[in-house]
Amino acid sequence: MESPLDHVKTLAIRCPNWVGDIVMATPVFECLRRNLPQARILGVLKGPAQKVLRDSPWFDGFIDGNDKSWTGFQKMRTQLRQVRPEAAILLTNSLRSALTLRLSGIGTLYGYRREWRTGLLAGGPTVSRDAGRITPMPMTDYYLEICRWLALEIPVDPKPRLFFRDSVRRAAQAVLERHGIGKDDFVVGLNPGASFGSSKCWPPEHFAELARLCQENLGAKVLLLSGPGEDQIVQAIVDRTTAKVIDLRADKIDLEMLKPVVERCNLMITNDTGPRHYAVAFDVPVVVIMGPTDPRYTEANTDRTVVVRKDLECSPCHLKVCPRQHECMREIKPAEVFSAAEALLSVCA
Repeated sequence: MESPLDHVKTLAIRCPNWVGDIVMATPVFECLRRNLPQARILGVLKGPAQKVLRDSPWFDGFIDGNDKSWTGFQKMRTQLRQVRPEAAILLTNSLRSALTLRLSGIGTLYGYRREWRTGLLAGGPTVSRDAGRITPMPMTDYYLEICRWLALEIPVDPKPRLFFRDSVRRAAQAVLERHGIGKDDFVVGLNPGASFGSSKCWPPEHFAELARLCQENLGAKVLLLSGPGEDQIVQAIVDRTTAKVIDLRADKIDLEMLKPVVERCNLMITNDTGPRHYAVAFDVPVVVIMGPTDPRYTEANTDRTVVVRKDLECSPCHLKVCPRQHECMREIKPAEVFSAAEALLSVCA
């Protein structure tokens, strides 16, 4: 069956905005490259997020997709008009993302027909609904439905993958060696932040106790991973724990160097946020502490993942800030998370 993309020479992909969603969309990028080996494929996403996909074999270049400001939109439009893609695929759901691509000169857009933007699209799937509400499904499958609608051959193993070059690996290794981590050390990465909002964050005192449990029971070197704006969370853990944690804040680990750092971990324990999906991409066992989000959106590729959550009447709420007492996260205790980690490690051994 012929695909609408068969004769496209330059294709733009409006990538998701959140780091975790970008990682879960990587099977789409692999699918497009396999089906369109001769096409020029350009990723459209914000500059810092491009580091997630840098060194991958799928893209011929990137365009800054920061279209929320007038200046950012003008820059994106100028870059797109210079390369003149014949078509674009939208992995975002907003009306704005479709409108800004059309205003940038791309007349043929494919994506989900939702959010009042159907008239701007040349075609695409519709979301499944139950009693008027969108039916949750794993985001990897959600994105691949666009490829299926486009009659593309789907990869047999649609698993998230990430890549980095040797120089990035060496730079990360130098940082870890500076902190006393050798090749035979058992390394646990703790990721206590979440750019989504405070509702996703497990209490710092719980992470502090978990760090002690990992060090005393696993003999682990414990890394504290963090991103911009998460200094206060990390400092609260450092102040409360009796473990000798390795705080990487001063090393300014960005989204690119985070890839080899996560790959080096023997275990990741994290809130439901971007580094969780890095761990999945590198087959690192990962324990996810989940509160306000619906686990059905991330149920794919879970063979080395354990989700610890409380099934409360108020969750999943998907609110950025909890209007209650944050029971969905506070009621998950460090001993419970550590027990889940031990069980996962025994399965993955």
